[in-house]
Amino acid sequence: MRCSERGCVNTTLGNMKRSGGSESEKRRKKRRLLQELGDQRIPYLGPSDHGFQQLWETSYSGLALRRSCSLPEELHGRVEAALFTLRQRGCFLRDLVKVRDRDVFTAVSRVLLGQPGTTYRYLDTRLFTIPWHTDEQRGTCCDPDLSAACKALWELNCFFCSDVGDRKEGDVFKQCRKELVGAIESKPSVEGDTESKDSEESKPSDDGGDSESKQSEEGETESKHSDDWDIESKYSEEEGPSSKQDAAWESRHGDEMGDLKTKQTELGSPTASKQHSEGKHTGWKHRPAGSTETETTDLGTQEKPVAELKHSLSGYHIEDEEDEDQQSGQGCSNLNPAKTPCPGPTQFNVTLLNYMDPAAMSQLKEEPYYGMGKMAVGWHHDENLVSLSPVAVYSYSCHDDDKAGVSSEEGPAEKGCWRIGLKVAWDIHTPGLTLPLQSGDSYYLRDDLNRTHQHCVLAGDSARFSSTHRVAECSTGTLDYIQSRCREALSNLSTDPETGTHSLLSLLPATLQGYEEIHNEVEFEWLRQYWFQGQRYTRFCSWWARPMEQLENDWREMELMTQLLLAAVEEEGQPEEGRREMAETLLTALTDRQQHRQTWRDRCHSSLAKTLPPEEAPVDRPFWADDDPSMPLPFDLADIINRVESLLWRSVADTHKRKQTHTHTHLNNSLI
Repeated sequence: MRCSERGCVNTTLGNMKRSGGSESEKRRKKRRLLQELGDQRIPYLGPSDHGFQQLWETSYSGLALRRSCSLPEELHGRVEAALFTLRQRGCFLRDLVKVRDRDVFTAVSRVLLGQPGTTYRYLDTRLFTIPWHTDEQRGTCCDPDLSAACKALWELNCFFCSDVGDRKEGDVFKQCRKELVGAIESKPSVEGDTESKDSEESKPSDDGGDSESKQSEEGETESKHSDDWDIESKYSEEEGPSSKQDAAWESRHGDEMGDLKTKQTELGSPTASKQHSEGKHTGWKHRPAGSTETETTDLGTQEKPVAELKHSLSGYHIEDEEDEDQQSGQGCSNLNPAKTPCPGPTQFNVTLLNYMDPAAMSQLKEEPYYGMGKMAVGWHHDENLVSLSPVAVYSYSCHDDDKAGVSSEEGPAEKGCWRIGLKVAWDIHTPGLTLPLQSGDSYYLRDDLNRTHQHCVLAGDSARFSSTHRVAECSTGTLDYIQSRCREALSNLSTDPETGTHSLLSLLPATLQGYEEIHNEVEFEWLRQYWFQGQRYTRFCSWWARPMEQLENDWREMELMTQLLLAAVEEEGQPEEGRREMAETLLTALTDRQQHRQTWRDRCHSSLAKTLPPEEAPVDRPFWADDDPSMPLPFDLADIINRVESLLWRSVADTHKRKQTHTHTHLNNSLI
């Protein structure tokens, strides 16, 4: 028996309520876990710690490092010039995203490059690619400088595609590990410096970084569990992008464009210490909060208070985090298509570029579990990737003249360089790992590391660019996809060639429901997403201008189809059962449309959106006055919804009355 559309909506609402309850239960369990953890710090290892290489090889083997000096110098020069070109053109922008029903700015500025027509959706925001320019595709959508920048990042993408999956080069990555450890251990003074660093980072912060966690019990939980990328920033909701940030950047880094071709300082490659040879067991270092010295102890005896929390974590698995990410509708699609393994050679289809300046990111959070230091990006999995596909990241730290020539492995500088932190997701028994990054270094998250582990970005002293190359799951996030959906919907619209009169070819409920869903998808997942980000795409690149114009034209045709459906519902003489089914389908579509339009209007006119400059401010489009003669239906659908609801009530009442009359007649006939 087929449920009515209204019944399906009620079922969906019930599922949403249960999902909300599940989310609340997870937060409650997280709070309890953090209370039990208290002031304890889970141990972590850096390159200067004994056991670092063993930990890397046994628990983080999917992490591969490619040092700056192992990439072609010419490629470095082109990529660095590209990053500064994008920065100077204003392409890096903070996204206004939605987290737990509230809008916040990302602390990190971003821009998406990739295959033409590709999008990436996260935190209720769809990013549209600036297409990278290949040798075969020399587009005219960008000016020459921006086009050259896009091509340089495509060249980097090609390098990563060929390099990340080349298992024959595995020894190169192992050698990087050994060189990194050897460079540290060849310096006798480093370990002491590192111990001092660790004890400092383990201490609870007294600055504003912990202010948010003191607001409430719920606030403390969200502060420590910043699994929503970088959106748990310390910017207030009323604070927009600061002009001081741009001015500070220009004053500190404005001279770097002339130095991009300068060769970067290369690390030495001493032989790895025998202490880290294959098969030798080394203990992990435990860093209790507030400790002033670090001991090397056996893993089985060094952390009993933390080990006792094992049962508290028994209900937390990586799959829980994966399910949560998928249910949130993030990534290239909100429809959660079935995941399939990444086939054949890796083909990264997008790169999400980030720009981070710690001097402009006020009150960076302290990493809460290990005491690793200040976080620019909190713990997270990269979202909505093709299953088992790798991630490749290029890191470029802006040069700082007073620290030029200082290696990132030197003890005093290690704390000031950018690092990535890794941990096994929801595992307090395996120590975490930190990896310092020299400017120009790249690292890969291979195999299932992104699924089973989480990573964060630990802030350095200087500004940093990163280019994160991904195999994004885009089955419902490409221009080709949404254009095919439009063709599917419009195939039910017929136009008389002589009179120009329009009509619907089919009034079957399944057909009507299908094209009304496409109608909503085009408006809310494409048109409004595009214009919510203001003029950013038309400012930098004209590639999306014509496709979005065509999508808006198709959407207008769908508005006409909805008008035709309304006319059919209100037409007298239709069979009652069919008329009621059409009305239920129409009412569901209109109710969703009205609700989403109001939500987008509120977002476009929020106090936070008003802080943006005009060229970045959200545009409430499509929007029209109710008396606009070019539009078949009004923008505000409240009156139409009331008409359809009244019709349904009358239909139900008439049906009930007929049933009563039929029953009464049947009883009278029986008595006679």
